[in-house]
Amino acid sequence: MSDVTLSVIYYSATGSVYALAQEAVVAAEKAGAEVRLRKVQELAPQEAIAANEGWSKHALETEDVPVATADDVTWADAVIFGTPTRYGNVSAQLKQFFDTLGPQWSQGQLANKVYTGFTSTGTNHGGQESTLLAMYNSFYHFGGIIVPPGYTDPSKFVDGNPYGASHISDNGANPPQEQDLTAVAYSARRAVEITAQLKRGAAAA
Repeated sequence: MSDVTLSVIYYSATGSVYALAQEAVVAAEKAGAEVRLRKVQELAPQEAIAANEGWSKHALETEDVPVATADDVTWADAVIFGTPTRYGNVSAQLKQFFDTLGPQWSQGQLANKVYTGFTSTGTNHGGQESTLLAMYNSFYHFGGIIVPPGYTDPSKFVDGNPYGASHISDNGANPPQEQDLTAVAYSARRAVEITAQLKRGAAAA
């Protein structure tokens, strides 16, 4: 068992990223971490959500998931962020959450934590790598320790994304499959393991 605290913070409109987030939670807990699952605040108008059956259904299904606050980041030794891609970038909802962390950033409270991410796109080559890299730009500014999965496990040669876990949703028609869930679970375990190593090293120094 580790003494790692970890937050999984995500945005999901129709459920693909939420399913990946749930798998990350399970894997991190199995690796010994104390885990919080949080969604970021929705920014879209209610009429837009209501006009999309999948979006409105998912909003109802996850209404009990707590909304992320800055405390969920400062509390954690490691944070895993998840987002669908938006034009090859992070969703506005997740970016807005990053933008609220200015007070914590200015006080150095976001530094020296482990960060990694996962994403879902509607199409093949729909911006998975660019979305993860764009997300990681914020982590550089935080002073975070970015822990990508790389090709450090045989499963990564199956899904083929060294930047993070990713999934192709076929515009919502394809829920995360075993390959996708395996990828995000491995990323979560690796984040816990590296964080635990860093904490042990700091304690011994």
